Amino acid sequence: MATPRPARRRRAWPDWPAYLADRATRVHHPLLGDFLSAGCPAIDTPIGEAPLAALDIETTGLDPRRHAVVSVGVVPFGLTRIPLRGARYWVLRPSRALTGTSVTLHHITHAEVQDAPDLAEILPELLAILKGRVAVVHYRHIERPFLDSGIQARLGEGLRFPMIDTMSLEARLHRQSPWARFRRWLGRPPVSIRLHASRERYGLPLYQGHHALVDALATAELLQAQVASRFSHDTPVGELWS
Repeated sequence: MATPRPARRRRAWPDWPAYLADRATRVHHPLLGDFLSAGCPAIDTPIGEAPLAALDIETTGLDPRRHAVVSVGVVPFGLTRIPLRGARYWVLRPSRALTGTSVTLHHITHAEVQDAPDLAEILPELLAILKGRVAVVHYRHIERPFLDSGIQARLGEGLRFPMIDTMSLEARLHRQSPWARFRRWLGRPPVSIRLHASRERYGLPLYQGHHALVDALATAELLQAQVASRFSHDTPVGELWS
């Protein structure tokens, strides 16, 4: 008699609905309380039914302790369409000075930020767009800590919420899979999982990078391609978020 195969262990899925519900009872600022009380889709919600919002921020550097947000782009969307009428883009006055490197990278100049709003001024509109949705980013280790730090500095309380990281989804295949480990064993260079290279693998068009709104749109399109190629519209959102 054949030995039964062991059951496949499912990846642990972060319980964001429970986290947001708990935080909603403990925050003091009404703007954060309103955002957290809206919650997010249940863990087993099919990704094809989940309300999504692609989010990208450009910063003056990579360290939220020493650098600041200089622009934000957000695009509400679903897996079947991206209605650009709901997209928003803001250039912000950073709390720390622009650097020559950041100006060269995203072409936002000192003159543009001089009279731009502070992050605090656009937070009500930004959080209203994100409320109840799952944010979609490419490399959450920029968007999550910079927003958390920026909100903490202005409202006295930080904010964390579920994100689907399209870079992380690429890493599962191109950095963490047996195939990727075999490539490393052969001495092959790692496959790039940056936004441009990832889009190129799915046959998506070339966009100019380092513009928050354009990168948000590019990230939304990349998730649509990833789900169509490697997952399905029935994939639980909890399997994809971090």
